[in-house]
Amino acid sequence: MSKPRILVARAIFPDIVDRLREHFDVEANPDDVIWTPAELAARLADKDGVLTTGSQRIDAALLAAAPRLKICANMAVGYNNFDVDAMTAAGVQGTNTPDVLTETTADFGFALLMATARRMAESEHFLRAGQWTKWSYDMFAGSDIHGSTLGIIGMGRIGQGIAKRGAHGFGMKVIYHNRSRLSTALEAECKATYVGKDELLRTADHVMLVVPYTAASHHTIGAAELGLMKPTATLINIARGGIVDDAALAVALRERRIAAAGLDVFEGEPSVHPDLLTVPNVVLTPHIASATVPTRRAMANLAADNLIAFFGGRGPLTPVNQPQAGLLR
Repeated sequence: MSKPRILVARAIFPDIVDRLREHFDVEANPDDVIWTPAELAARLADKDGVLTTGSQRIDAALLAAAPRLKICANMAVGYNNFDVDAMTAAGVQGTNTPDVLTETTADFGFALLMATARRMAESEHFLRAGQWTKWSYDMFAGSDIHGSTLGIIGMGRIGQGIAKRGAHGFGMKVIYHNRSRLSTALEAECKATYVGKDELLRTADHVMLVVPYTAASHHTIGAAELGLMKPTATLINIARGGIVDDAALAVALRERRIAAAGLDVFEGEPSVHPDLLTVPNVVLTPHIASATVPTRRAMANLAADNLIAFFGGRGPLTPVNQPQAGLLR
């Protein structure tokens, strides 16, 4: 019997591609070419499965052009590149890679918070430009982390990890807003208090966004929300591009309506709103919150495990949808 045919849509660890070859007929992309939607559809026309990385859009048009496609295994915890309704209707399984990146991403969220609050990037640019000629009492004076109020919007696994770091490591008062309130036990473990979104924005010294991207969460932070924040507050986005209105944020930063922002994700990435590149009080990183070798390997291996388990008849390990058994391709 011939092996299922799999496309690995972006370059990943070569040994994990070799592992997939033990189970599948694999077409890989070692040169990491960014295919257009039409090129991706053409490559998927004869494939049974695909390992995606979050930058490949799986929608109704692509599914129609890939009649053999049965599973899309995303190497990411987020899956806003999937049209889940279209996939479910077409009988195509989707999977993601939760849990394996939780602690690493929480680490990075806190690192970005500290770099932003303490003006690290801004001061490094100043130093590299040869502008440091003397000490002054207010030179790049930022805001404290310890003892301040941390507001988290989105209290899933990563949000909880950030809350624990803030409360237990830095003595922060943690408040949060979420679609549903945590259990009493989890709130106690995180030392976190549930509040309304507006109260969080008005109260927090540092606002951290960890909410998944959906149509409902688009521009969770826009001009109105930025207007509620303290002028001394910082905003950190490690969630997804589109959660923040980047144009409105650039205006708020330039006019010092908030003190600073730290962004790992952007609307339309890898493009960045040009106004964000011209304001000094923002730290910008290229979507690297999960970027450690052990974590990225764990993500790739879990995506591979989902493909292997699915075609092995055991079902996916971390599904994001539930196509009816009778409708599965």
